[in-house]
Amino acid sequence: MSLRIRPYLLLFPTLIFLASFTYLPVFRSIYDSLFDTRLAGQVHYVGWGNYLRLFHDPVFWQACLNNLLYILMTMIPSLLLALGLALALQANTRFNQWLRAAIFMPMVLPLVSVATLFLFVYLPSMGLLDYYLSQLFGWMNNNYLGMENSALISLAVIGIWKFTGYYMLFFLAGLQSIDNDIIAAARMEGANRWQIFWSVTLPLLRPTLNFVVIVAFIYAVTQIDHVAVMTQGGPNQSTNVLLYYITQLATQTNDYGKASAATFVLLIVMMVITVVNLRMMEKGTYYERK
Repeated sequence: MSLRIRPYLLLFPTLIFLASFTYLPVFRSIYDSLFDTRLAGQVHYVGWGNYLRLFHDPVFWQACLNNLLYILMTMIPSLLLALGLALALQANTRFNQWLRAAIFMPMVLPLVSVATLFLFVYLPSMGLLDYYLSQLFGWMNNNYLGMENSALISLAVIGIWKFTGYYMLFFLAGLQSIDNDIIAAARMEGANRWQIFWSVTLPLLRPTLNFVVIVAFIYAVTQIDHVAVMTQGGPNQSTNVLLYYITQLATQTNDYGKASAATFVLLIVMMVITVVNLRMMEKGTYYERK
């Protein structure tokens, strides 16, 4: 066997799966976005017509806004919490190991199960949240999932609770890769803890941070199980995010062309943001130990 051919043969099974489950669906989505399939048994070529209908749909723009708000409400708190927990649990003690496992545990649970659990937390008057709030402020009867100003926040809390421990592991790995000699040198120069974190630790964590931002962004866009279980996009489209909007188009109205157009637009946005983040990652701070 030629040495030049062998690497390609070893990669061939992976390339088959990658082509079958990634590239072919993408090209099929682009192709389907050019046809109107709303009439049963009839398919009409409409070119950019599905994209025009998509951009003129107010529900699509509402879903975009909801998704943006959801991304901000989940990514910023969860990344800050994850970094803080990683710094606090950096020491490799047995107690810290137990705490790391406990904080990571929500990531193991399926999002559908987590959503079902939080339904009992958010129950009006009888849920755990209203119960504990009533101990402080008197009787409560808040329908958190039924009010437009609180439904999306309630879903964001679930995302924070579930994924913070997962992001914490990446930050722990990044912190453990930092040479202790650099930290010791900064202390010898008289830097305090805040100065060490801001001027030494955080710059060296920049590649890790950029990677975690990409992962958190992808999860914030693609994880919609709790939306389907808890709110179905309501009330009044206040929790209808892009991927759930696409699912509704495909399953409820059989508008596969418009759903494919929305999928392609979402894919382009995710690719642009990912490429920008990767470029920033390449400019991260690196050091070489001599």
